[in-house]
Amino acid sequence: MLPEYQTIKNIIFDFGGVILDIDPQLTLNELKKLGFDDMNIFMNDEFQENVMGKFERGILTPEKFRQKIRELTGLDLCDQEIDDAWNALLLDIPKERIAAIEQVKQHYNIFLLSNSNEIHYELYLRDLQLRFGYHEFDKLFHKAYFSFDLHLSKPNPEIFEFVLNQHNLLPAETLFIDDTFEHIKAARKLGLLTYHLQKPVRVRDIFENGLLKEKLAIV
Repeated sequence: MLPEYQTIKNIIFDFGGVILDIDPQLTLNELKKLGFDDMNIFMNDEFQENVMGKFERGILTPEKFRQKIRELTGLDLCDQEIDDAWNALLLDIPKERIAAIEQVKQHYNIFLLSNSNEIHYELYLRDLQLRFGYHEFDKLFHKAYFSFDLHLSKPNPEIFEFVLNQHNLLPAETLFIDDTFEHIKAARKLGLLTYHLQKPVRVRDIFENGLLKEKLAIV
């Protein structure tokens, strides 16, 4: 029987925290600068499920989301102030990471599966275009999926099933890489192989010349 890393034909990558570096604290810092102090509002279940979750699934439009932020903060913020604060958590995609993904694509079918929203998407798509020359994420990956477009989000099993069914992928031949353990657990229940990416390990560290390293802790 072949080791699991040798059976893998397909790799599904998370985006934020895996491909793109992020720091959510930077968004909280920007909101403080705008005059808002009660950050607990953004941590509670009400915001996470009914505002953030709905925005990531495309149920709330950017306009509705901005209005929710105004209501929660009590601040009369313009669209650009909200967008700039919201996007502050996005750092960048290191060029070495893009080079690693390009190498991996030569050996595996690769996909992107991201919980994301339209405000963030516009910024990092522009970054991808200007810095790396890719018109869209579908050019870097074989196919890219974003939660706001699918109206589904991780860890809902249906989002994994959608990607598997779209490309006739076998779970036992498919590796899912994510930095959120809740998402990892959901993928495992469907039979996907998983790798929980945790700092200080970076996604390019788990490949060598585009191939998965042999001693990788795949579960």
